[in-house]
Amino acid sequence: MSNDGPTPLERFVQGIIPENPVLRQVLGICPTLAVTNTMEGAMTMTGAVLFVLACANVLISLIRGMLKPHLRILVFTLTIAAFVTVADRLLAAFMYDMSKQLGPYIPLIIVNCIIIARCEICAAKQGVWTAFSDAVGQSLGFGLALGCIATVREVLGFGTWFGKWLGWHVIPASIPTDVWSPWVIMVLPPGAFLTLGLLLGATNWMTARTKKA
Repeated sequence: MSNDGPTPLERFVQGIIPENPVLRQVLGICPTLAVTNTMEGAMTMTGAVLFVLACANVLISLIRGMLKPHLRILVFTLTIAAFVTVADRLLAAFMYDMSKQLGPYIPLIIVNCIIIARCEICAAKQGVWTAFSDAVGQSLGFGLALGCIATVREVLGFGTWFGKWLGWHVIPASIPTDVWSPWVIMVLPPGAFLTLGLLLGATNWMTARTKKA
């Protein structure tokens, strides 16, 4: 197959902002909404996606010459499933509490549209280095979106930032409840939808202003 297409650097940069999987392509919304009530959950999910996407992209790129058009999705899915299983077992072994917190959302990476899309768009058509750069860029873009959402939700919902890992209290716990009380809605599903919607709106607004300029 041809290696024509964006360079490794272009793939890397595009994945962070111009082709951000969440903010621009609106992919991977299920984990985006489900695990972003804390920064710990968001960053753990980002690390799992990075591992799976990088490994899957590299392997698919290595065997791209042997892929048959009618079997490619099956090969993508089986490849992704193998690496998701590895990621899930590693989390259960070394980060058991976080593994329990994320529950089924790590195994659900198998059907994450971001990973299947990158295998189809990049890994199956370009070289290993380009595929790896694409995986890192897309994962960083995914992590950027999750981090923004999780920051808003955790600060407003718990008054902390990386509270479980670092114990940072952005809003001091000593503040009287009649002055400030946590927004419980922000750690619930409606808070996830609200934050994502506002972030998508802000992204589209900034894009429109940039085009007019």
